[in-house]
Amino acid sequence: MLSLFTGAPRQAKDPSEELKRGQRLQHAKDMFYSGKLPVVTTPAMKGRRIKKVLGLVHGRGYDAEIALLSLAASSMEIGGDAIVGYRETVAFHPDGSKFFSCYGTAVILEKPGASKTGRRAITH
Repeated sequence: MLSLFTGAPRQAKDPSEELKRGQRLQHAKDMFYSGKLPVVTTPAMKGRRIKKVLGLVHGRGYDAEIALLSLAASSMEIGGDAIVGYRETVAFHPDGSKFFSCYGTAVILEKPGASKTGRRAITH
């Protein structure tokens, strides 16, 4: 009965999981800040064609940068090399803390100069 009030016994966190999470976010940070993973608020990128739409990705956290990097990492995990339609929200809690949520669409862009005949890519 005590577990109803205190919750289930907590298991120790696996240190390798924390390391993987840190490495995941560090790789996303490197890709984002180097410009290799563009993130835009528009539905397309001027001058670049969208080869394939992979789907919606999201990130969240108590820090805006962590939320964005989590979003970028999620996109890269499914093969995306850009995010279009980026949006962000902030929830303010009574205790003064903030919680950031962001989302966008992970896409694969055509390589610059690559144009396939017979197939149309998404552009705006």
